[in-house]
Amino acid sequence: MPIYHQLGSIPRKRHIVFRRPDGGLYAEELMGHEGFVGTSSLLYHTHPPTTYLSARKIRDLAWVEDKEMSLRHRHFLTSRVKKGGSATLDRLPLLFNSDIGMLYVEPDVADTHFYRNSQADEVVYVVEGHGVLESVFGDLPYKPGDYVVIHRNITHRWRLDPAQGPTKLLVMESRGHVRTPKRYRNEFGQLLEGAPFSERDIRRPQHTAPRDEKGEFPIYVKQYDALNELVLDHHPFDVIGWDGYFYPWIFNIHDFEPIVGRIHQPPPVHQTFQGDGFVICSFCPRPYDFDPEAIPAPYNHSNVDSDEVLFYASSEFMSRKGIEYGSITHHPDGLAHGPHPGRTEASIGAKYTNELAVMMDSFRPLKVAKAAVDIEDPKYHQSWIEAQHAQFNPPTS
Repeated sequence: MPIYHQLGSIPRKRHIVFRRPDGGLYAEELMGHEGFVGTSSLLYHTHPPTTYLSARKIRDLAWVEDKEMSLRHRHFLTSRVKKGGSATLDRLPLLFNSDIGMLYVEPDVADTHFYRNSQADEVVYVVEGHGVLESVFGDLPYKPGDYVVIHRNITHRWRLDPAQGPTKLLVMESRGHVRTPKRYRNEFGQLLEGAPFSERDIRRPQHTAPRDEKGEFPIYVKQYDALNELVLDHHPFDVIGWDGYFYPWIFNIHDFEPIVGRIHQPPPVHQTFQGDGFVICSFCPRPYDFDPEAIPAPYNHSNVDSDEVLFYASSEFMSRKGIEYGSITHHPDGLAHGPHPGRTEASIGAKYTNELAVMMDSFRPLKVAKAAVDIEDPKYHQSWIEAQHAQFNPPTS
């Protein structure tokens, strides 16, 4: 994220003497992507971040694909997902390729460990739930509708607030660096006036007092498609201050300002994030097209070089029938898809939609995780025919 941010105490210059009250040096750490040329931050630790007591591999995390991969549209119902567990350890893989993975979890257990994904950036959409994302950079309170962006290698912990209801998280893991779309930014990195959101909409970490505690602190690290445990000899949130461009941040879907037109606008106007090999878009409540002859429903389209995945964050979506809140549809490369029968005609003259959905388009084919088959609606690919039949053959009394 091209926004400079500073929290806590830092020295006047980089890489100079900065002493603790006891006379020892704070341990300076550079964290960033693309070596020394990407966005980065400098953190100042009370203790060196390198003092691990032990290291071990816990288990493999390789995602297993469904081998029955006939070309068809697919529909998964998260309402059937097993409830409970950890926000970091009990995620159900749904779809994936070498660039992006989509997972889902409804945790109800407070993690006692810390977590770090060292092989992927994470964009976590908070479907439901409140709490705080704790990290080495400070605290980030989250709420429903938040996209929580956690760049790779950031040590963090989800602190759930069960008093405010259950938690449901849609997780997207990106091998590449997640950022705002390039076309929304000027040459200096600032979001443009015509972008659907601005820097004011982005929430950054809040400073918390450093934790100067010695002991044994397990950090679970995802790396090499495996879960590893590293035990640090001090609390990892011992940072006295930091500054830079690399840190976790939040953007809420309700702060997205939809771009509308006289005639139907294509999906790229809903883009929210850019990744390597994929994009993430937000479909939000908005007025429909205002030409009297406009057809608000999207036209049929063939994804000739991408797979389209939609997470339905509300029970309303104007082009679909039989889709419930929490549904996920996968429309793969090589197949045309579009409105269910009757939805195009029904949209004519409509003035507004309350739909809310998260779309992820990948530019390489997605594999369906074997673990997702148990929550699949196997007849979804026939729903256009079934809807057509119901439209022209209404039930008789």
